[in-house]
Amino acid sequence: MADPSPPASGLVIPADLQATFGGLVALIKESESMNDEERQYWINILPIMTPDQVKNLQQILESERRQLAEIDRQYATEIGRLGQSDQIRQTGEERRQRRGERQSKEESHRSQEEQNAESILKQIEND
Repeated sequence: MADPSPPASGLVIPADLQATFGGLVALIKESESMNDEERQYWINILPIMTPDQVKNLQQILESERRQLAEIDRQYATEIGRLGQSDQIRQTGEERRQRRGERQSKEESHRSQEEQNAESILKQIEND
């Protein structure tokens, strides 16, 4: 997985897809754990995902957003109480570690989703 990049720039999002999956597209665009290539991948496969897969992806992205917001709140309080430079460094390391763990889980999920998408595409092609 590539290094995460700032929220989406230059993504191609069809208007009908934006209308259908607006909230999920926004979560994908704002995800801190994806680079633009990964964001575009998820946007591209949204139309062929099952409702359960869409729901799972949305839950993962919402969970990521909540966890990162909570981490930011926790460490903002600690930074106020402790020396800022050491705490900022420690916070960055802990956040990178948690992000790495989360990315590992997401990569496993993404791999399964890719296999499912390929299977669906093969079924469509064979019909």
